[in-house]
Amino acid sequence: MSFGSFNANQPQAKAEINVVPLVDVMLVLLVIFIITAPLLTHSVKIDLPKESNTPNITKPDHVELAIREDGTLFWNGELVPKESLAARFELEAKKDPQPELHIKADGTSQYKNVAHVMSVAQNAKLTKIGFVTDPTATQ
Repeated sequence: MSFGSFNANQPQAKAEINVVPLVDVMLVLLVIFIITAPLLTHSVKIDLPKESNTPNITKPDHVELAIREDGTLFWNGELVPKESLAARFELEAKKDPQPELHIKADGTSQYKNVAHVMSVAQNAKLTKIGFVTDPTATQ
């Protein structure tokens, strides 16, 4: 590589990129790809056995637990006393697959009611707990 100098008698270095080696390499690669491309599309025809298989997807049930503003609980639409909640959660936790618990709390209900339901569910070993909200509701 040469650098320019301040001496006017010496020839100046060119500020151009020599693209001849780049073109040579690209032409070699082009020839290689032209030769190997038909080999990659060649396939062997075989008759594979045909079998219909439908996956057995077991979707677990879910339990909807609604909490009103005054703290009353509804298990799938049925009024439930707070005292029987732990027994119901333990019964549901023993099922296989374990059902999901969907908590639907009233917008004005106190957080202590929701926290109580969540702690009872956790003590009963329920692992799938979710909250149901209304996305169209605005405040």
